[in-house]
Amino acid sequence: MAVSANRLELLQIADAVAREKSISRESVLSFMEDSMQKAARSRYGQETEVRAEINPKTGEIRFSRLLQVVDLVENDATQINLIDAHKKNPAAQVGDWIAETLPPFEFGRIAAQAAKQVIVQKVRDAERDRQYQEYKDRIGEIVNGLVKRVEYGNVIIDLGRGEAIIRRDELIPREMFRPGDRVRAYVYDVRREPRGPQIFMSRTHPQFMAKLFTQEVPEIYDGIIEVKSVSRDPGSRAKIAVTSRDSSIDPVGACVGMRGSRVQAVVNELQGEKVDIIPWSADAATFIVNALQPAEVVKVVLDEDSSRIEVVVPDDQLSLAIGRRGQNVRLASQLTGWDIDILTEAEESDRRQKEFAERTTAFMAALDVDEVVGQLLAAEGFRSVEELAFVELPELAAIEGFDDETAEEIQNRARDHLARLEGELDARRLELGVSDELKQINGVTSAMLVKFGENDVKTIEDLAGCATDDLVGWTERKDGENVKHAGYLDGMEISRDDAEAMIMAARVHAGWIEAAPEKNEAEGEEA
Repeated sequence: MAVSANRLELLQIADAVAREKSISRESVLSFMEDSMQKAARSRYGQETEVRAEINPKTGEIRFSRLLQVVDLVENDATQINLIDAHKKNPAAQVGDWIAETLPPFEFGRIAAQAAKQVIVQKVRDAERDRQYQEYKDRIGEIVNGLVKRVEYGNVIIDLGRGEAIIRRDELIPREMFRPGDRVRAYVYDVRREPRGPQIFMSRTHPQFMAKLFTQEVPEIYDGIIEVKSVSRDPGSRAKIAVTSRDSSIDPVGACVGMRGSRVQAVVNELQGEKVDIIPWSADAATFIVNALQPAEVVKVVLDEDSSRIEVVVPDDQLSLAIGRRGQNVRLASQLTGWDIDILTEAEESDRRQKEFAERTTAFMAALDVDEVVGQLLAAEGFRSVEELAFVELPELAAIEGFDDETAEEIQNRARDHLARLEGELDARRLELGVSDELKQINGVTSAMLVKFGENDVKTIEDLAGCATDDLVGWTERKDGENVKHAGYLDGMEISRDDAEAMIMAARVHAGWIEAAPEKNEAEGEEA
């Protein structure tokens, strides 16, 4: 069967649109069928169920009207009775659809225009969906493109089969692009929007540098070397922590490359941004010391509960450790996830002396002893009266200048002091109106009861209604820094698990929940 010129042209148009818009030929033909159906309805009536079919090989167009088989016809345009349906298809039953061929017709100007609009809209929607499906899976990759235009500092990138944007704040400072420039950037988000999918790219994202190293260092691409974390001050300085899964490969040396060739390629792409390559360590203290390079560190003191670390450096290394405008310590903090406090040796020595004097004074006041005895106890490492009250007597007696009798007297005075303090706290609790019931909660002390009263937690129900954060506080990341919010029991050195256990015990005691059944040891062994 010969294919007419019009039919051949129809197929050629479908092929051309499919190639240009990168969508399937079948989809384009489907869009054409939909547009023809709309035009046919305007000819035969909007209530008519018209179907258009285009033969993908010949381009022949066939129109048909769908009629539903019913017992009683209510609408001639969409329904047919069973008797008439049997004339067309003897096997037809009620509920089936009968296709009735319609004669071909000429498209009028208005119908053709409407059909064109349907095709254009559906092709545009298909193109947008194809673009979204393609780039949503490329989030986290580096993509190349050409600068199309620059609008108010935002750079519009032509990706060939899509368009992306690098916002002004995602560009490296002092970086300028002109139309036609080739640019590489990191895809960090792809969103569906009414005007089409929006592809957001960045050159300041920390992962942009990590991906650049992946491209330059084969060992990272192969998974032998792993990038653990990255921190950047775009256009100025950056730190990247790397570790090797093969002990025979030096991760820092591999990232630097022969004569610095690999790291220099990354630096050139980042407009001269200085890159410190840090060996990662599972030990937090070691990792933080490495992250503060090139400064030397004398001593570190970790506080794991608040994710803070104190770093002691020589007096002449303070400015190097902090860096210009705090850059070095800020990048090290972002790289490690710890808040870093930097002290010089002189500052640390002054603080130690101050703490020693405070403990000495506290022992003198609580135990009614002279300064020499207070200094001896502080020098031995005792930090509180509670430690003295419950330490083994031989340990106290072993202090130089002490004997068994002196040790026993000091311990008795410590216990008397705690008893007086307990009485004062209990009186304060009663004054605040805190219920005796709260004493029954395991782990709750008199000092905690006073804190509860000061924060309007006075009954079992009040404690049961608290959250763990209410008791121990919480930390949130704000502007690259950890911000600590105090809880009711702040300074009590209570863990989150202990606080949660207190709240759950209060809820059980208040009858809000049932206590978890205790496991029978014998049953557990049999199981």
